[in-house]
Amino acid sequence: MQEVIPVGQGATLLAGADTDCAFATGTRLTRRQALASAAGAFVMSPGVARAAADQLRVGKTIINSFPMAGVDVGKEAGIFASENIDVIISAFRGDGQIQQALTAGALDIGFGSGPGMGYASKGVPAHAVAVMANAPRNMCLVVPKSGPVKTVADLKGQKIGVSTAGSLTDWLVRAIAVREGWGPDGIQTVPMGEVRTRNIAMKAGELQGSITAIEEGYDFEGQGAGKILMNFGEITPDFITHAIFATDALIDKNPDLVRRFLRAWFKTVIYIRDNRAAAVRIIARATNYSEAIVDQSYDTEMSMISFDGSFSPKAVETIRASLKDLGIADSAPEASTMFDPRFTPVKL
Repeated sequence: MQEVIPVGQGATLLAGADTDCAFATGTRLTRRQALASAAGAFVMSPGVARAAADQLRVGKTIINSFPMAGVDVGKEAGIFASENIDVIISAFRGDGQIQQALTAGALDIGFGSGPGMGYASKGVPAHAVAVMANAPRNMCLVVPKSGPVKTVADLKGQKIGVSTAGSLTDWLVRAIAVREGWGPDGIQTVPMGEVRTRNIAMKAGELQGSITAIEEGYDFEGQGAGKILMNFGEITPDFITHAIFATDALIDKNPDLVRRFLRAWFKTVIYIRDNRAAAVRIIARATNYSEAIVDQSYDTEMSMISFDGSFSPKAVETIRASLKDLGIADSAPEASTMFDPRFTPVKL
């Protein structure tokens, strides 16, 4: 049975999504499935009534992302309500599904990956309106204790587990190989889905490492199964790890609501910064991590969070260059097609 996690303001969220911070590509989601997922991932208590508030359906790429759990914090702390917004939270199983749900009209706002900004050039009727997180400091490479990899130099030719082909985790492995001068295929990537499957494969000696979220890395180390070899903020400092997307329909029809959502979001970021203990408790419930793991990852996660949503030109260029490698676009699209610059920087 799936665990039901309370997220405040009378809502509950179903746990059980993939624990990777990567996004899936090539996953098909029908309009009916997208609507069912967005509607079925939460339950509103009958006593909650805020008819005057503007309702926004917000989708997270995965359930257990520290940055994306900010929406749970903002809801429980009443910050979205202060902007007269009622956020309806749902969680998916990858960036591909988020983009399909935005296309299907099942969401108004989507939390996705930086490379997901490229989907707009392929016809997805949604655009990034703000940066959520910059350099991927919350992504790491873990290696088993008994494996052959002890240093980055040992990675050449080894098999490293990723979520899916063409995913962010896949791209990060290729970034290591390119930086080390081995070419994009200098390290073998093995798509194996969720983190649990990759952990089993590492223990069996089928993989020599895996790309995962920092929280999973700390848990892996805590079990004595291995260690974190590297953090990806080191090799891709100019990057957009997570972005906030809004449908073109919402942007066109109610840009003020987009602005109010972003104000509430960045007020929430400040709340998380200034109220660590309270934020850790809510994020732990929303992500299904222990409070100890969330607290351990807090400083790393907060070091990459944007406080005004601005798009760095260098980071956008890095994303543009990655889209062909990830299979999202046949060629690098124009930056102007990837995001809407009218909403940032957000000033509170």
